[in-house]
Amino acid sequence: MKTLQSWGRIPRVNQTSMIPDWRSHVAITDTARSLLPYGRGRSYGDSCLNDEGTLCVTSRLNHFIHFDRQQGILRCEAGVSLDEILALIVPHGWFLPVTPGTKYVTVGGAIANDVHGKNHHLAGTFGCHVRAFELLRTTGERLHCSTTENSALFRASIGGLGLTGLITWAELDLKKISSAFIDSETLRFKNLQAFFTLSEESDQDWEYTVAWIDCQAQGSDLGRGLFMRGRHSQTGGTSGRKKTLNMPIDAPGFLLNKYTVKLFNEFYYRKNRKERLVSHGYYEPFFYPLDSIGNWNRMYGRRGFYQYQCVVPLEDGEVIIATLLKMIAASGMGSFLSVLKKFGDIESPGMLSFPRPGITLALDFPNYGNKLLTLFEQLDRQVMEAGGAVYPAKDARMSAAAFQHYFPQWRTFSQYRDPGMSSSFWRRVSGEQRN
Repeated sequence: MKTLQSWGRIPRVNQTSMIPDWRSHVAITDTARSLLPYGRGRSYGDSCLNDEGTLCVTSRLNHFIHFDRQQGILRCEAGVSLDEILALIVPHGWFLPVTPGTKYVTVGGAIANDVHGKNHHLAGTFGCHVRAFELLRTTGERLHCSTTENSALFRASIGGLGLTGLITWAELDLKKISSAFIDSETLRFKNLQAFFTLSEESDQDWEYTVAWIDCQAQGSDLGRGLFMRGRHSQTGGTSGRKKTLNMPIDAPGFLLNKYTVKLFNEFYYRKNRKERLVSHGYYEPFFYPLDSIGNWNRMYGRRGFYQYQCVVPLEDGEVIIATLLKMIAASGMGSFLSVLKKFGDIESPGMLSFPRPGITLALDFPNYGNKLLTLFEQLDRQVMEAGGAVYPAKDARMSAAAFQHYFPQWRTFSQYRDPGMSSSFWRRVSGEQRN
């Protein structure tokens, strides 16, 4: 089996893996080492890694169980990917109620990280649309979990990072659509204030909103970028899936530096000649632009990359985000994948769910080493003071003190953790030792 890594390829760990024969219904148990469910490895940091432990790979847990085409209810095993679900349901006029920026994640992973998408302001998180699931514990127990049955475990497992047990199957509510096409607009905005204005104007009339920003712009251009908004179209079209390109090798380390990042940001900001570009197209490029490049994480080279995603309260959000962007620009360590998005006030059912009302900023950084980690610590202090949080699914370095500040309910959650489950992330942020 190939080496299992996180998407950011940081850190490198020593772990084993197992692919149980699910049809035999054997219990997941390893008396010598802790276990951790592993789907497609699209978590960026170490929440999907288990140093000196065992990964329980769900690749054989990949069957559809039932699809109610009239009511829009799907039951499938937890190793089924969102890509596979879309291929099944879209031709029948249904869509995922919430989807992250990649379709190459499993249902189990989407629940365990309680993923969010461009429509959080209207639909909340993925966990808001989970009807029920089965949880297999290392004790051999199989527990049916929902809002009415084993409800505490239900809430702990949503956003629970795979630590409460293995989700074997899940039942989801789907979203009705008229076509597989999206009507969208891309608007160039000049600064951070303009983003907040556009976001406020777009929230009611546009289901999906997100912005790319130039994180190296400063002065009057601070926070400039491209605002993208879309809605499901009432009409279809003729085009469908496009061929995926592939990043066959790791890019050389020198390719990404402050000069090339600055050049890219300038080009991307001005790539559209019009201030407002209207489009009608197939859903995939709108929701999953990076999925068109296979193994795109290789562009960061062998050293890998970090993503830093935080959320800060809407009150004073413009001031806080401006402070973070100024710190990043001053560091000289830029990002060309920088995303800004407004979260709504729909509460997730998950105990450790990351989304909360406010503004979320996500940035990818090449692995610059210690100087980058120092910058992250500085950003952490600003986020903590503001009452915000950092996303565990994107993290590979936050301190235990920071995590426990962001997620004060972690002690309550730990009561529901499967004693046989652990991860590199959990040991780092909780202080618990290996089993």
